[in-house]
Amino acid sequence: MSTDAKPTSRDRLLDATAALAYAQGVGVGVEALCKAAGVSKRSMYQLFGSKDELLAASLDRSAAAYTDLLFPAAGDGRTPRERILHVFERVEEQAGLPGFHGCPYLAVQVELKDAEHPASRVARRIKGELTEFFRAEAERGGAADPALLARQLTLLFDGASARAGIRADDLSGLILPTVTTLLDAGDVE
Repeated sequence: MSTDAKPTSRDRLLDATAALAYAQGVGVGVEALCKAAGVSKRSMYQLFGSKDELLAASLDRSAAAYTDLLFPAAGDGRTPRERILHVFERVEEQAGLPGFHGCPYLAVQVELKDAEHPASRVARRIKGELTEFFRAEAERGGAADPALLARQLTLLFDGASARAGIRADDLSGLILPTVTTLLDAGDVE
């Protein structure tokens, strides 16, 4: 007998929402989400109350996996410069994969256009965590203005992932030299 637990209706809805919203955008309908999850609309509304709450919960749930993908492990012995570069190496690597549509959190913010939407608030928090990672590493690396450098790196991250996500640019040979230029200008070791 298998000890693997069958995914709950809630889990299936969260997974389906993450996949479909990323591939098709946040405008994907409730019917499509429920069909993909194998869950009735009635069950979805009992679990989440609204599609907005479902989208926010889905983004929140996937945040840890997203940051684990991007951020190097704490205390890995790398310099602050190497830790920042690691994030951009991961973006460049992901950008070359089929199905890459850019940063899912930026996409949600752009699509929704409502800063107070529950999913926008989750996305803003996750993007804030990225900026804070850059700020902390820049500070550890001796940057003259860690907060400004963190904002610049976030701007570069968002622009690069958006352009790669719409297949407007290839990040190979472009993103890492640009990040290096910013780190050099910021005196990050």
